[in-house]
Amino acid sequence: MSSRQEEKERRKAERLERERAEAGAARRKRLAQIVGGVIVAAAIVAGIVFAAAGGDGGGDDSSEPSQQGERGLPIPAQRETDLQKAVRAAGCTFKEFESEGQTHVNETLTPADFKTNPPTSGQHDPVPAEDGVYEPAGAPAFRNWVHTLEHGRILLQYKPGTPQPRVRQLRTLFNEPVAGGPEGYHLVLMQNDTDMPFQVAAVAWTRYVGCKEFTDRTFDALRAFRDLYVDKAPEQVP
Repeated sequence: MSSRQEEKERRKAERLERERAEAGAARRKRLAQIVGGVIVAAAIVAGIVFAAAGGDGGGDDSSEPSQQGERGLPIPAQRETDLQKAVRAAGCTFKEFESEGQTHVNETLTPADFKTNPPTSGQHDPVPAEDGVYEPAGAPAFRNWVHTLEHGRILLQYKPGTPQPRVRQLRTLFNEPVAGGPEGYHLVLMQNDTDMPFQVAAVAWTRYVGCKEFTDRTFDALRAFRDLYVDKAPEQVP
């Protein structure tokens, strides 16, 4: 009798052990499914955020400008429209130069190959820089933007290290309507890459206005230059 009872107890213990093992396996399976679901959901969310941000962290193809630019900080209303008066009031420099030519070349160029800084004419790359606002890291090379000058564009250029509030004000200037055209008409806003002696400058074909100090009066000098010399170049390109 006792041996039968012991056998029953042994079988019962084995059955309980199997049930505990099966229950544990089921719990582990459910946990794995939950964790897997969380990982998949996180991956989906990350993909959405990634796509909304436009790609990986370095994926902003800054060689492609923004055609409208961002809205920036407020700038002073225009007080002077005459270029010479605006330049004097701002303490800037206006200069005109003889053309250095407009030959298209594929060879390497340096700022020393030009007689002015920033360059205002001369041999340049066959591919012009596009109109728009460029981030500093993606600003076009001077060999490309000299070609852009040949097409009648005005380049607003600021020296590396220019305070961000001033850069944002230049974005506002970029977005002003231009006489005869819309906001940003035939303009480029970019960081200078030729180590120019100015804090900020407006450059056109064979001309520039450069300012060693960037003050509120500077905006009138840049405006007057822009309005006078936009589309004044050898090649008229829409």
